[in-house]
Amino acid sequence: MYARDVLSRPVVTVRPETPLREATALLTAHGFAALPVVDEQGRVIGMLSESDALGVGPSMASATVEAVMSVPAEVITPGTDTSTIASRLLAGHLRSMPVVEAGLLVGIVSRRDLLRALISDDATLEAKIRVLLDEYAGSRRQWSIDVAEGAVTIRGIFADPSEQHVIAALADTVDGVHDVEVIDDARIAPDR
Repeated sequence: MYARDVLSRPVVTVRPETPLREATALLTAHGFAALPVVDEQGRVIGMLSESDALGVGPSMASATVEAVMSVPAEVITPGTDTSTIASRLLAGHLRSMPVVEAGLLVGIVSRRDLLRALISDDATLEAKIRVLLDEYAGSRRQWSIDVAEGAVTIRGIFADPSEQHVIAALADTVDGVHDVEVIDDARIAPDR
């Protein structure tokens, strides 16, 4: 797995001139450990962590992000593998790393994103697909979902072949799914 497979977006960012009080409110409101600091072109120029904000003390009222942000920022690319990301996070005592492509911020990978990827097993995939199908058709539709190593089989009764295609497309949007088969039990000829 790579950064592109686990990153979160959109990314909440701040600018160097953002008042520290405002940036700290963003950190706490969203539950983030750190925020990327970007310039006018969207390039990452630093990071503002909880530790950076805590170190300011009473002078927070007049401080800006630029005065306390950590520079340079540790960044990764979409093609950085997750084991490298985990090693860098742990070695640098970091909680998240911005993902940069062609110099621009495209996402962020946190420790939580990496942990989420570790538990993305078949039961998790099934639960994610069930949520999508319930949002599509409501809980009243009774489709069975079987997942084996990322291969998904959805069985049940469907309105028509186009609904089968919609269901297959929805299931295929879930990260970790590599094959989807949709079987309409109403169209299966009985054995004679």
